[in-house]
Amino acid sequence: MKLRLTTAQALIGFLARQFTERDGHRQRLIAATWGIFGHGNVAGIGQALLEPAGKEMPFLQGRNEQAMVHAAVGYARQSGRLSAHAVTTSIGPGATNLVTGAALATVNRLPVLLLPGDTFATRPADPVLQQLEVPHAGDVSVNDTLRPVSRYFDRITRPEALIPAALQAMRVLADPVQTGAVTLALPQDVQAEAYDWPEEFFAERVWTVRRPRPDRAELDAAAHAVRSAARPLIIAGGGIRHSRAGRALREFAEATGIPVATTQAGKGVLPHDHPAEVGGIGHTGTATADDLARSADLVIAAGTRLTDFTTASATLFRDPAVRFIGLNLDPYDAHKLAARPLVGDAREGLTALLEAVAGYRVDPEYEAGYAAAKAAWETRTDEAYATPDEDARPTQTQLLGLLDALLDDTDILINAAGSLPGDLHKLWRARAADQYHVEYGYSCMGYEIPAAIGTALAAPGRPVWALVGDGTYLMNPTELATAVQEGIPLKLVIVDNGGYASIGGLSQAVGGERLGTAFRHRRPAGAQGAPEVDLAANAASLGMAVIRAHTVRDLREALAEARAADRPTCVYTQTRTPDTVSGPPPAQAWWDVPVAETATRTSAIEAREEYDRQAAERRRHL
Repeated sequence: MKLRLTTAQALIGFLARQFTERDGHRQRLIAATWGIFGHGNVAGIGQALLEPAGKEMPFLQGRNEQAMVHAAVGYARQSGRLSAHAVTTSIGPGATNLVTGAALATVNRLPVLLLPGDTFATRPADPVLQQLEVPHAGDVSVNDTLRPVSRYFDRITRPEALIPAALQAMRVLADPVQTGAVTLALPQDVQAEAYDWPEEFFAERVWTVRRPRPDRAELDAAAHAVRSAARPLIIAGGGIRHSRAGRALREFAEATGIPVATTQAGKGVLPHDHPAEVGGIGHTGTATADDLARSADLVIAAGTRLTDFTTASATLFRDPAVRFIGLNLDPYDAHKLAARPLVGDAREGLTALLEAVAGYRVDPEYEAGYAAAKAAWETRTDEAYATPDEDARPTQTQLLGLLDALLDDTDILINAAGSLPGDLHKLWRARAADQYHVEYGYSCMGYEIPAAIGTALAAPGRPVWALVGDGTYLMNPTELATAVQEGIPLKLVIVDNGGYASIGGLSQAVGGERLGTAFRHRRPAGAQGAPEVDLAANAASLGMAVIRAHTVRDLREALAEARAADRPTCVYTQTRTPDTVSGPPPAQAWWDVPVAETATRTSAIEAREEYDRQAAERRRHL
């Protein structure tokens, strides 16, 4: 039997009947579609959402195409990569606005389906509005900018081409190794073109998310390495979270005594008060974890991509005999740092490895040593969180301390850029596996607010907090209107420190003297002053309830009021520069940002000397 539908109608009907299943749990693969309509999709996807098949597809209206992708990513992360959203746009700027969000999704291995409109496949008029003309290639459009940031890309130039393309798109979205941004570019004439579709195309399909077990030979080699280690360390990454492997990790750590350090994506997979949990690792990590890494003779990298922040730009692991085990679904990541690969699902891999090393346990002195170091770091965290003067303007770390005292394991905390990721990675005491949501694969300013909306859609009823600096807020505040429109009780905290504070500190460290990092305007006489910008008033103008907090006492009360609110609420505070006690601990490991090799200014010359000293510690693990 054939069904006569437009290509867009067929696509929406197909998407509404796709499911994933893992461990016996089934859910919609594409749970909703975000969209902003224009001439490239209004008569195609837009019209299709009104048809009977479209009634099965919830629609969400956004304000910015990049932000819609961020919202979809937040939803996918909270859903364990088992359910995702689609995003449809018009051609031209609507489509190119997707690129940053697509890169973020792919870098973080999080599924999102992109459905940008495209120029006419039949080319009845050339060029059409918003078309990029490429003199040497007639088949190129602006959507080709999405190719390098997509895990799968296809342009549907004929209706019948949708059938294999849609199936491939679902395969990639549901594959934990391949997943990321998937793009189906849809020429606007093809979207509206009718075709006789086979009924089987619309049958329910279940995409099983596999849990592959590691190869026996790889497992034996990994077990031998563990049994031979005196100072082993586990690095737990986002793969532990996505695999729901927290329990397996806890059992492994408790049985062996091996300490667990976490990446930004992995933080929270063990609760902060677990004896084996030693905090974040790398440039933004704790002294406890980084010192363990420096002396480790074996590192088990579980579900992590081992980025430069994690490895301190290849300077962190200093034992001459250190070796690595790469437990990862993706062989590409499992082989990094010349590791012994252990390719497989994180939960299955940890369970199998524990069986293979039964009876092994680290020396009690090693456990006692990292336990003491962990306790010392907790004291340092308490000092950063302390608020001795309730009437003073708060520091950023004092804000985190107030949140630490207020939140429980139901709250979800979202951040992505600025100085907050470093402070959070070092200091935040995660209480649940999904409480800590810091996007640091792409560290994208403007991610937090839309991601909080997507996260709230995936976790209804739970308090969701978006922590943003003033720089990030000015990048992308418009989805606040979406939160207000949809009645999503987002809790927004704006931390106003007068500029790009994180980059200002980096600029100072590398000899850039904070050029262009403070928000200032020039007075007629040449003097500089802060611009008269009221971010709280801006948030209020978008429909948020706003609470201004001037002191530590104000801030404590404002945060409690925001947490209890049942409507979108913003807490605005201006933070002060911390002193040496109430501020965050300095970086406990290096990060490679090249410094000018020749310069006339003293700051750059001195920064280069420090750079050369640090870079000398870098090594290749072969």
